[in-house]
Amino acid sequence: MVSTNVRSTSGRPLWADTLPEHERSSGTPLAGDATADVAIVGAGMTGLWTAHHLLQREPTLRVVVVDRESIGFGASGRNGGWCSALLPMSLPTLAARYGEAATRRMQDAMHSTVGEVAAFAAAHGVDDAVHLGGTVTLARNPVQVERLRERLTTYARFGFGDEHHRWLDPDEARVHCNATRVLGGVFTPHCASVQPARLTHAIARAVTDAGGRIHEHTAVRTIAPGRLDTDRGVIRADVIVRGTEGYTVQFDGEARSVLPIYSLMVATEPLDDSMWAQIGLHDRPTFHDDRHMIIYGQRTTDGRIAFGGRGAPYHFGSSVKPEYDTDERVRDLLTTGLRDLFPVLDDVAITHHWGGVLAAPRDWTCSVQFDRRSGLAAAGGYAGDGVATTHLAGRTLAALITDSDDDGDREVARLPWVGHRSRRWEPEPLRWVGVNGARIAAGRADAAEERHGERSRLWGGIVDLVLGH
Repeated sequence: MVSTNVRSTSGRPLWADTLPEHERSSGTPLAGDATADVAIVGAGMTGLWTAHHLLQREPTLRVVVVDRESIGFGASGRNGGWCSALLPMSLPTLAARYGEAATRRMQDAMHSTVGEVAAFAAAHGVDDAVHLGGTVTLARNPVQVERLRERLTTYARFGFGDEHHRWLDPDEARVHCNATRVLGGVFTPHCASVQPARLTHAIARAVTDAGGRIHEHTAVRTIAPGRLDTDRGVIRADVIVRGTEGYTVQFDGEARSVLPIYSLMVATEPLDDSMWAQIGLHDRPTFHDDRHMIIYGQRTTDGRIAFGGRGAPYHFGSSVKPEYDTDERVRDLLTTGLRDLFPVLDDVAITHHWGGVLAAPRDWTCSVQFDRRSGLAAAGGYAGDGVATTHLAGRTLAALITDSDDDGDREVARLPWVGHRSRRWEPEPLRWVGVNGARIAAGRADAAEERHGERSRLWGGIVDLVLGH
């Protein structure tokens, strides 16, 4: 177990407060004009995994990573710590576009990626920051039972049986996660609980150890073929990679390319053994239930529960500001929701509340893009499922950029998300009305399903319309 020293109780992510100082990586600000073979915008997981995979394939490459803030400042250091095989787009949606064989290859690649992230952590001295405990999805009302059963049928259609997703009867589900009102659940082994700041800084160390350069506190003003214009100089490079996720909207002309959605979290104080005996989570599976208003949680390495969810408003004009990282109303909703799951937590202190922005494409489909002619590349649109997906994106970008002839690289280079382009979001005020309307509808759908024990066709239909289901 890593010894931690919590320094703050508001606004600052738990992950930052429990990052051991000896594991902290840093970069220097850019000191004037520079040249590189590959220049990457964003020192989060997308950018760092891309740099890592590039240098693994071609160690002589000059790779530069720049970030306006610091390593892991954005979603990579603020997320819920699920390294899962989940994709933001459904398997039927992928199959309708690319066929069932391509869909199976995409899901298989995600299954493998979870293990690859854990293997990286073990090889780079942070094995306890990535724990392969799987995920338990609880059904806590009859509608959730019905939806989860349907999801199992969908997985089976694509060849993913009990070894991938297994139904749990109520007693089995409570052994994994002893929440209230459990009627059953689904278990998948394809997830690890992660301390994301520790993982992100480990990737950064691997990049610098391999010869890559990281420049923090260097703001990129414009991205163009062959050059990055920053506030500290111009970087010229044959290939430019954008890995800016929710912050993409802050570049000129990109306000409608993705939707910046805030997801917020709380964390408890460390819990004692008697509480864990009542809660379960003994092998530290990540957990959630199948409500519309997404929740997610994990048992941390130092014995807390980190718990998050949606519910924060979308801000007009795709606005992204530090003051949106916390919200007292959402904090209270999350705290109430956590204590509803586990009443033993009623008197437990909530020590942290924080949040961050994620990126949702209009069709909720993440993508990897590389135009060899212009040298411009990008990856993102993970919609909150990015811890594992960034690793696969970085590997895919590296395979494309280096034109690798390795069989595995050729396989990832032909995954169906390569080259996908999502349409743009609607202009304001339609975007604001639609997205916040869907947020309200999600809460009302959950309340209606709890009251009536049947699907909310009206409110659930509004959510599905905005999500493109």
